[in-house]
Amino acid sequence: PSESRPQWFHTLQVRRLRVQRGRSNSDPLGGRGCEDHFTWVSLQFGTAQSYLSLEKLGEGAYASVYKGISRINGQLVALKVIRMKTEEGVPFTAIREASLLKGLKHANIVLLHDIIHTRDSLTLVFEYVQTDLAQYMTQHPGGLHSHNVRIFMFQLLRGLCYIHSQRILHRDLKPQNLLISYLGELKLADFGLARSKSIPSQTFSSEVVTLWYRPPDVLLGSTDYSTALDMWGAGCIFIEMLQGVPAFPGVTDVFEQLQKIWTVLSVPSEESWPGVSLLPNYKPGELNQLPYKTEDLVQRMLKGVPADRISAQDSLQHPYFSTLPLPIMHLRDTVSIFKVPGVRLETEVRDIYNPGRRVKPSLLPGAKCW
Repeated sequence: PSESRPQWFHTLQVRRLRVQRGRSNSDPLGGRGCEDHFTWVSLQFGTAQSYLSLEKLGEGAYASVYKGISRINGQLVALKVIRMKTEEGVPFTAIREASLLKGLKHANIVLLHDIIHTRDSLTLVFEYVQTDLAQYMTQHPGGLHSHNVRIFMFQLLRGLCYIHSQRILHRDLKPQNLLISYLGELKLADFGLARSKSIPSQTFSSEVVTLWYRPPDVLLGSTDYSTALDMWGAGCIFIEMLQGVPAFPGVTDVFEQLQKIWTVLSVPSEESWPGVSLLPNYKPGELNQLPYKTEDLVQRMLKGVPADRISAQDSLQHPYFSTLPLPIMHLRDTVSIFKVPGVRLETEVRDIYNPGRRVKPSLLPGAKCW
């Protein structure tokens, strides 16, 4: 609703906008974006007048996200408008996200273009990315093309490898926070829960990560975690892309979530995980045990013991990715893997059998505030 937008949105008016959409094998998401025609004026970064809101994409607990356009260069952008709290001011999560993203420049990390601070709001201006992995999987149910899963996983791990090398944990990996461009470029987004590892681990909270993607050590109450936290989430997303359903879905209680995980991995003991019995939520008598095997790389990501989980850097060297072109392993941080000849998404099975069908927007998950 228009009344929920900051006042400065109403001062901007679009002159003309023409949208073109096309389909081809090189455009698996079915939209190449917009060609825009404006009368350009001399504007600067950091001012509200430099951006025009086109439509509202979604709303979260403390922010609303709009699709917009830069009046500086004509690029589409995503405007994350963070509402000021009367007493507290800017939410700390917004300050954290902005401060971390200002220093991150990588092809698989959403790019923060600009920051606008007014009396009523703080607006983060991001590059505009067409969809997210959750919506992409909704459009292509039943599991994704195996080649596309490999392409998406490589980019996810490449992005994680980069932020982990910068001593940053994402702490909230889930399909909704992985943006997908029309080419298939994957970008990590929503760094509101991200944390620098330079902060003492004693100050960390166990209330991180959406429940379905939360590792067992965190579910058990541990706050002494590292990059292994993100690797568990990546493993869950890996399974979800392969199978078309979440790895450990449908629960809202920590102990039910642990039950689902132990059903797959079996319940840990002091012998297999020294110190596990000291964690506050450890109750082995209430859990069942069933063995389960899955693909090797997933198994290495979904180790119950955090120290046993494979790192993002080692994951990129796993034989699972050996079928990708060799130059993909030696790109500069800011270069997309789609710059390598031969790297492209394959047509999803759903698109082969239903080439003209698209999921109605009303059936898609709501846009998230990243």
